[in-house]
Amino acid sequence: MSFSFSSGSVNDSVNRRQVLKGVAGAALLAGVSRPAMAFEANDVPNRKNRIRQSIAQWCFSDHWSVEQTIDYAVALDCKSVELIEPKYFPLLQKKGLVCAIGQIDMAPDPPFVKGWNNPQHHQQLMKATRDSIDACSEYKYPNVIAFTGMDDGFSKEEGANNCVMGLKKIVGYAEKNNIDLCIEVLNTRDDTHPMKGHPGYQGDDTEYVVDIIRRVGSPNLKLLFDVYHIQIMNGDVIRRLRQYKDLLGHVHVAGNPGRNEIGNDQEICYQAVMETLVEIGYEGYVGQEFLPTGDPLKSLAEAVKICDV
Repeated sequence: MSFSFSSGSVNDSVNRRQVLKGVAGAALLAGVSRPAMAFEANDVPNRKNRIRQSIAQWCFSDHWSVEQTIDYAVALDCKSVELIEPKYFPLLQKKGLVCAIGQIDMAPDPPFVKGWNNPQHHQQLMKATRDSIDACSEYKYPNVIAFTGMDDGFSKEEGANNCVMGLKKIVGYAEKNNIDLCIEVLNTRDDTHPMKGHPGYQGDDTEYVVDIIRRVGSPNLKLLFDVYHIQIMNGDVIRRLRQYKDLLGHVHVAGNPGRNEIGNDQEICYQAVMETLVEIGYEGYVGQEFLPTGDPLKSLAEAVKICDV
């Protein structure tokens, strides 16, 4: 279950289109059941690749295995599959991809629940974050995710102080390993789905999270700028991208409202957002992190095309 594309070949895009054209209307990979769409050669045009795109695997986990997502990333000329277990890193490397941002394992809870705002979680967070830093550092992957956590009865001020205290304990380890920790803003407004919004999450304001980053005072603590979440909570996305360009570590995209496909039927103009990232010299990755409502591969191909400005 693999492509034979060589990473970095000048003929990669042509080879991909030839392969995809040959399998249009059939299986993309031998033995793999694929979505019922005609995936034709013009679905993978010559990419501008001014935006390095990534796929957040969890969004497609109901449709594909991790291995399939990795192969689709290669086919779509994406550069990364992110937020996956380190056991898949050798396969990523074999396929010429990276993990743009590493996850942390806070089982049995989702990773955003137990955050740095609660000192009771610091010991578990230290281990989980160090483990992820170690795994990403071994493969020279750039980022590891971080969260404030749910409020847990702490005031905003107390939570911020606890975040600063905890992050200062781990950020030195990130610095030594040339890894950036990226702390994410999440929205608290959408209560319709457990992954569309996160009521009770303390870091639901861009400036609140930026203040934590600046107080920690390390070049290896950055902002995970999730356009979907920030649009809901703060808006003014393009001006904020310009304002915080020096703090950007990673970017996520999804349509709003709904955290579904990006496109002309929702309120965020992603062409303008991507043009802004190019304008400000952003060199990180943009993760496709939406929940598909239709054919997932068709939706992903269209999203990648929109963001390739």
